[in-house]
Amino acid sequence: MSELQTAEDARLRHLLTLDGLGRARIEALLDHAAQLRSLWRAGAPLPALLDRRTVVNLFFEASTRTRTSFELAARRLGADVVNFDISGSSTSKGETLEDTLATLEAMDADAFVVRHKENGTPARLAAHARRAVVLNAGDGNQAHPTQGLLDLLTLRDHKGRIDGLRVAICGDIRHSRVARSDVHGLRALGAAEIRLCGPAALLPDAAEFADCTLSHDLDATLEGVDAIIMLRIQKERIEHLPGFDETEYFARFGLDRRRLARARSDAIVMHPGPMNRGIEIAADVADGAQSVILEQVANGIFARMAALATLLGRERNG
Repeated sequence: MSELQTAEDARLRHLLTLDGLGRARIEALLDHAAQLRSLWRAGAPLPALLDRRTVVNLFFEASTRTRTSFELAARRLGADVVNFDISGSSTSKGETLEDTLATLEAMDADAFVVRHKENGTPARLAAHARRAVVLNAGDGNQAHPTQGLLDLLTLRDHKGRIDGLRVAICGDIRHSRVARSDVHGLRALGAAEIRLCGPAALLPDAAEFADCTLSHDLDATLEGVDAIIMLRIQKERIEHLPGFDETEYFARFGLDRRRLARARSDAIVMHPGPMNRGIEIAADVADGAQSVILEQVANGIFARMAALATLLGRERNG
């Protein structure tokens, strides 16, 4: 998948994964996001980097927050945005995704933001794109690169760096594209330690995360960490865990004030949303002073602005 991302002239062609993207490119995207955020918050006019560009949101999975974030990002930079109605499209009548993409490209669509339940679908479309760029808004359990970028941006805002940080990611790691993109980004930017924690059935194969510490003990995992990323747990998955219900899951893997106290006193609490309060995170922690969850939401717009501008802008980053 990573080989599709870079064009022959070395510029970024698509954004499909943070895996293999490299430190320099990731930092350039974060710097660009921070620059755009500074302009926006100062009330200064944003550059119309996407003027006369058309961005099509192709969401084959429901995701109000990610789609809205991409739409706001594109519109703020001057793009036209089309939210493609999958339920009424020709794909529901048997047309292939590749034919749908080709048809929309013929209408001068410049970018496709793709979310799909199957691994590799954004890459599959990128391989068939003639001119347009493809941004992965989440595929299966494989990658969610812009979520990774916004998480890295939020971490850097609060810690000043990623180098040397100890980060815990807790919950359903096995099925999480967010966890994978966060790990790829944290690795690239020099995190000292990445700890993954969850029930045995929801942890990935150790070989996939050979440089991470895997654990079933949340208390030990949180000891001395700089940041905690809690992941949403689907309730139907809890039902299939032997000996677990929602109360038991929270008792063993939920983040409450007692557990938060095991982390560093300045540790931040993160969550990609939507949250299940009282299952993976206590309400007073989610709304507490160490929570940066709403900052993540805000940073998502700027991270996606930077990604779109890099791929489509009149001035491309290298």
